[in-house]
This record gives sequence, C-alpha cells and structure tokens, in this order.
Amino acid sequence: MAKIEKERLEALRKVMAEHDIDCCIINSTDPHQSEIPPAHWRGREWLTGFKSENGTNGIAVVTNDLAYVWTDNRFFIQARQQLEETGFKMMPMDGPEGVDLVKYVAEMMPKDSVVAIDGMTFSSTEAESMRDAFVDAGLNFATDFPMFDYIWPERPEQPLNPLFIHDEEIVGETVDSKIARILKEVAAEGADAILMSALDDIAWTTNLRTAGDVAFSPVFPAYLYLDKEGNRLLFIKEEKLTDEVSEFLNKYHIELRGYDEVIGFAEAIPPSTCVLIDPGLTSVSIAEAIPTAIEGGKGVAKLKSVKNETMLTHWRTAMEKDGVALVKLFKWIDEEFPKGELTEMSIARKLRECRLADPDCVDESFAAIVGWNEHGAIVHYEPSDATDVPVRGKGLLLIDSGGQYRQGTTDITRTIALGGEPTEEQKHDFTLVLKGCIALARATFPRGTRGAQLDILARQYLWNEGKAYYHGTGHGVGFFINCHEGPAQIRMNEIPAPLEPGMVMSDEPGLYIEGKYGIRCENMLAVELWKSNEYGDFYRWRNLTLFPFDRSLIEWDIMTPDEKEWLEKYNEEIWERLSPLLSQEEATWLKAKIDY
Repeated sequence: MAKIEKERLEALRKVMAEHDIDCCIINSTDPHQSEIPPAHWRGREWLTGFKSENGTNGIAVVTNDLAYVWTDNRFFIQARQQLEETGFKMMPMDGPEGVDLVKYVAEMMPKDSVVAIDGMTFSSTEAESMRDAFVDAGLNFATDFPMFDYIWPERPEQPLNPLFIHDEEIVGETVDSKIARILKEVAAEGADAILMSALDDIAWTTNLRTAGDVAFSPVFPAYLYLDKEGNRLLFIKEEKLTDEVSEFLNKYHIELRGYDEVIGFAEAIPPSTCVLIDPGLTSVSIAEAIPTAIEGGKGVAKLKSVKNETMLTHWRTAMEKDGVALVKLFKWIDEEFPKGELTEMSIARKLRECRLADPDCVDESFAAIVGWNEHGAIVHYEPSDATDVPVRGKGLLLIDSGGQYRQGTTDITRTIALGGEPTEEQKHDFTLVLKGCIALARATFPRGTRGAQLDILARQYLWNEGKAYYHGTGHGVGFFINCHEGPAQIRMNEIPAPLEPGMVMSDEPGLYIEGKYGIRCENMLAVELWKSNEYGDFYRWRNLTLFPFDRSLIEWDIMTPDEKEWLEKYNEEIWERLSPLLSQEEATWLKAKIDY
C-alpha cells in the first residue's frame, strides 16, 4: 500500500507545481466540519494511508520535498505504524513533544512562498488563524485549492441516500417550535438570519434523518438558512427527497435549493441582512461569500444539547435495547472463548449483529473498538483485517461501542478479563479507573458548573499513584444523531459551557499501558435537578447505561462502602430493567454477572 500513497503524493506535488503552490495543508473533514465526513470528503485518508477513528483525525502538510501528518496522542501508535514507508512522517499535535502545525509551517517555508488550502474544508476560524500567522511570516495564503478535484479520479460521489422523518412523538418538539427558538437566539445575538452548516444542527432542526450518508451517524449533507422574514431554505441534493419528506418540509414551509447553490445564494444576500454564522463550523469559503456576517451561533448547539423529558424517556428504551444486545454479545463471548476461535474482528461483527437485530437500531454510533491486550492500549483502536488478532490465552478485552436507535444514541465501554484470574496489577489498575467512573457518577454540583471543574473526580485515583490518561473524561451525546456532541465536555482544559439539566454526557476514565493492556469504564449520564435552596440550584447525574462491570477485575479492598453501595444499586437497576426482556438462559447469565 505504501507504494500507492507515494504515487498519490507525487501526483499532488505535480499539481501543486502547476498552480505555483509551495505548501499544501489538507484537512480531514468536509464543508460542514463534521467529525465523521462522508467518503466523498475523506481525501486526507486516501492520500496518506493513515486511517484514524473513522478516518477523521489528522492534518497533512505537503511541500516539494517534505510530507507530514499531524495527529493527537490518541493515535500516535497507529499513525507511526500506518505511515511507515508512505512518504509521510507523523508529527504530534499534543503531548510533551507536541508541535504547533501553523507555527511550524510559518517558520519552515521561505518568504513569499504560497501556502494553500481547500477553503471548503477549513473553518473560518482555522483559516483566519492560519492567514494571520502566514502573512506575519511573509507568506502568501490561498484558500482556493481543491486539490482532490485534480488528483482523485475514483473519488466517491456525494451520498444520495433518502431522508426519513424522525417521529415527533419521540422527539417531543415540532420543527416550528425549534425554528422559533433558534430565531430567538439569532435575534439575541443581533442578527437577522442564520446560515447553519453543522449537519447535526440541521438534522435536529428539521427532524429529518438518513442512513448511510455519514458512517455511524444519521445526518446528511445540507445547509439551512433561516431569517426573521420567514424564509426557510434547505440546500440539499434533490435526489435525497422522498414524497413523504417533501410533504413534511412543505408543511413547515421549508423551501428547497440545490446543495451546490449555497455559495451563490450567500453572495446574493443583501448587505443589510446580518447573517449569524458559527465560524468554527462554517467553511471559510462560505463565510467570505456572505456580505455581512456576524460570528457567534453557539446557541443552536446549546439548544440541541438540552434534551426534553420526552427524549429522556425514550432514551431509557434505547438503553434497555442496548443492554439486551450487550448481554447477548458478552454471553456469546463467554461461550465461544474456550474454543479458541474468537478474533477482534469476529467479536466486532457479532456486536454489530446483536445491535442491528433490533429493528429500531439504524446503525452503530461509531466503529466499535475491540482491543485484546496490547491493542486495548491504543485509545481509539479499530480492528481491521490488517490488525486483527486471535482473542485467546489470557488477558483483558476492551470493547467501546454504541448504537443509533430511533429512541436515542448509546455509547458504552466495558473491559473484561478472559482466560483465568486477572493479575493483581490488572485488578488494581481497573479498580482505580472504576473508582473514578463512580466518583463522577455520584457527583452533585451547583448550577453553572463546567466539565473541567468535575474532571478531577474521575482522574484523582490514578493521579494519586502517578498514573494518567490524556483524553477527555466525557463528551456530550446526541439524541439519534452524532455520538459526540457539544458544547459541554468533561476534560482538563476549560470549555466555557456549563452543564445543564437535560444534557447527556459520557463518563469514561481509562488507563493505557502500551504493549500490555488498556482499561476503560464508560457509562452515559444525564444531568438533572437535585435540589433548590437558599444557595441556588444543585444538579446530579441520572444513570442511563445498563450493563454490569466485570466483578473479577475489582480489587474490593480499595473500594469504599459508598462505592460498593453504588455498584449494588446499579446492578439492581440493571436486573430490574433488563431481566424481563431476556430469555431464561440470558437472565441466568446476567444474574451471575451482577451477584457480587
């Protein structure tokens, strides 16, 4: 494969020379800044051969004689392996040896060099930051170089899967209601209109979904324009519309425009109309086309992140469905493991089969991470035919997975021991991680609390022994939409988005011993009101996830009475809600797993 990447790299350099470009920076996303782009926009992966989680992490830099891929600490091991002999070298984005890409390019390139990007795949925020640094360094910056139009002859077409309506009885809110709330936010920011680019925002607003456009997420490529005059314009490929969806859109007075018409439309907006855009989610090409743009627009993400009680009620159903699928999977693993024929890939296939057996499960919510022993230490490892290994002998199996159910999105990680009694080291490390997971789940906190203020709860037991993980502890989870959702997060660095009732977050501390094993414990939690008094409103977490932790990995001597009580109540809830949905054999298996 390395030979193919080298040929593609040389093809790019030839085109760069033809366009008088000295350095090309290549993003990993689409015009909507999606975490997971459709195949049509996964050019960086195609060019370099580096496939991170769903192909979405990494930025390539190519000059006449150098080629790099920047990626973060979650993917260092993968990147070094996959980039070997491709002509590309891995560069760390973060960690002790992290290198700032923009600063590096600014210092590396001679004055008057031309640095180019495809302005449709870089956000306005990213592009303007680059422009400032490069101009200060005496470089020229171009945003009109769609490199893959020239060098990717077999490029996949834009997706044309049909849309369907997300039942408003499940959603709990009409499109009219959502648009009214959005326009109220728009007015509060001093704008007359909004141009939305983020696919999850658009799917949420329109109560529309699809299957297959974007891997593991039921969203679709589109733009949505709303203004105070009542204009509602959806820019989308016409082939995606069924008669039912067209009728639905007409009911809400949403007009249709071609997907590729958005820039022409933006250019024609009267300068007197102030258009609100989120610069971090709007491509620089579109942002520069709007005569009068106001930067902001975080209010839409905030509205989407706060789920109503109808959603949360249906999410309980999704979690029960997911719990049943996981019981079937892990019971099957227990039965098949002694035969010595399991592999990471066979487990991943069985996991998908168990989830999709439910008619309400449209897809997985991300590519399952199934890591046996040392593969579990690769934080976002994704098994493939090239990396697949037998799951036999003795060790730890880490499975991080989720499902896209019409009643809600799920995300869960469990680490289990197979092949006999785990080592004392494994039990100790697992228990430190579990204690952190429980500590966060048991937290109560006042209104206004941000994720960074709670993050230490999950890390404290590891830090006390000089151990650590460097990914975030928790992310927002969407409702039958993107698995990763903002604006709130739980991580060490400050994210100025308070946790509010209705937000659903993951709780996923971990520990990764390179070359040995990985451990992660993950549940989903919903913020809810706990009490109000003279000190204000206080919140707590409502658990959503329903599947037990592996008791064989718990070092009970370092568990406190409160932690043991939390586990006991958690297992009681699992039994009460899942056992009526299981066969007698499955219920017997589950009972054995929760009887500590």
